[in-house]
Amino acid sequence: MQRLILMRHGEAERAAGSGRDRDRPLSSRGRADAAAMGRALAARGMRPDLAVISPAARTLQTWDLLHDAFGDVQVRADELLYNGGSEILRRFIEAAEDEAGCLMVVAHNPGVHLLALEYLTESAASPSILDRMTGGFPPGAAAIFAVDPAGRCVFEGYLQPRDLVE
Repeated sequence: MQRLILMRHGEAERAAGSGRDRDRPLSSRGRADAAAMGRALAARGMRPDLAVISPAARTLQTWDLLHDAFGDVQVRADELLYNGGSEILRRFIEAAEDEAGCLMVVAHNPGVHLLALEYLTESAASPSILDRMTGGFPPGAAAIFAVDPAGRCVFEGYLQPRDLVE
């Protein structure tokens, strides 16, 4: 793996008709943001070979909208990624590191945010980058990491839907 994209699902509705958290769909803003993020990532040459996603409605919908910009991508949804912590996300990333040049993980906070912070700390990212990421990981945001030959994730970029101008 040469690149990792960690992404939080788009903005979701506050409730689902079923009353179950996992069934909450994307809001209209979440749908627009996910589509815009897919276009922005693809325009920057970031097209995953493999996407590992949570099976929650909001992550599946986020992926469907991202996918439109990427084309053919192998996808795996796994129950453990539904609200999985950073250690679970890391295990999935490590298990897939030999399968894709670019891996994308679409999951939930706090796991996505905590794992991004762990990678930043491990790679001795600058204080300004750490400050920016410490402030939160909003819905639809993506942290991009280059993966060096030793397997370390080195910060490459951070995109938030509010930063995109289309």
